[in-house]
Amino acid sequence: MLIVRTPLRIGFVGGGSDLPAYYEKKPGMVVSSAIDKFVYVIVKGRFDDEIYVNYSKKECVDHVDDIKHDLVREAMRIAGVEKGVEITTLADVPSAGSGLGSSSSVTVALLHALHSYNYHLVTAEQLAQEACRIEIDILGKPIGRQDQYAAAYGGVNQFIFNKDHTVDRIPLDLDNEVFRSFYSSLLLYYTGITRKADAILSEQSRTTTAEEKFAAMTEMVGLVEPFKAAVEAGDIRECGRLLDKNWELKQKMASGISNPQINEMYQAAKDAGALGGKIAGAGGGGFLILAVQRESQQAVFQAMRDYRELPFMLERSGSQVIFDHRGYPTK
Repeated sequence: MLIVRTPLRIGFVGGGSDLPAYYEKKPGMVVSSAIDKFVYVIVKGRFDDEIYVNYSKKECVDHVDDIKHDLVREAMRIAGVEKGVEITTLADVPSAGSGLGSSSSVTVALLHALHSYNYHLVTAEQLAQEACRIEIDILGKPIGRQDQYAAAYGGVNQFIFNKDHTVDRIPLDLDNEVFRSFYSSLLLYYTGITRKADAILSEQSRTTTAEEKFAAMTEMVGLVEPFKAAVEAGDIRECGRLLDKNWELKQKMASGISNPQINEMYQAAKDAGALGGKIAGAGGGGFLILAVQRESQQAVFQAMRDYRELPFMLERSGSQVIFDHRGYPTK
């Protein structure tokens, strides 16, 4: 048996510039971080040649091509695992519509687990590239490239998306005190709304090339370097201001990114002392990220008492094999 643990992520500024509609014309850029909420993939060899896949459903098939779970099927093809395995996926947070990059985390975790099951050592870069290949190139999902890299590498990073579809990673320079101060100023609240990101992202991809929307995205990308500098300096107030500005610009990119319920929730948090925030991921639901100085958090907790908080910390580690009991390969 082999178990892989892969983190979910939150994005701060620049989200959406990892779509080709933007970065094929101008380099995209984001700051994001892995968090200590995870997906898990368990791979266990079977005595027979059948393939069992366990998630919200259970599949029992004879051939890889018959697997309905598209991420499992394509990860098995890439990793070269063809038969005789049982694969189980688990998650700390329900994956549907969370905005925490769960689909890409599952893809990275599956690749990591299946490569490791075949005794293949893989780098974070390889996992991220192969996850992008599965989700974007093979399955045609209208998503960007930041989630796969955030899940594979972990930590707090600036990612740059180049015209040739390569991605550069620049880890933020955070000592332990600044790291703790930053994550202790962040709160996550569930909006109570689940949504499919595909529709929002598809619209955003179609309309990003429009002059007004491209200009808004360029302005969002322009927030990345100041946000990075503010995080490294431990300036939570400036981080909150930039998050608020990013959210203002984000809402211009596609319909459905916000709605009256989300606006009411966000305003209640700001009235109670939150410095700024945004909806995680594409928007429309999932989780609301808030930047709140420690002295204001009790008031925010009170104002948000009708919403479910998700306590979390930022996570320095990326995808990891956390259990491996298979013995030595026989050939």
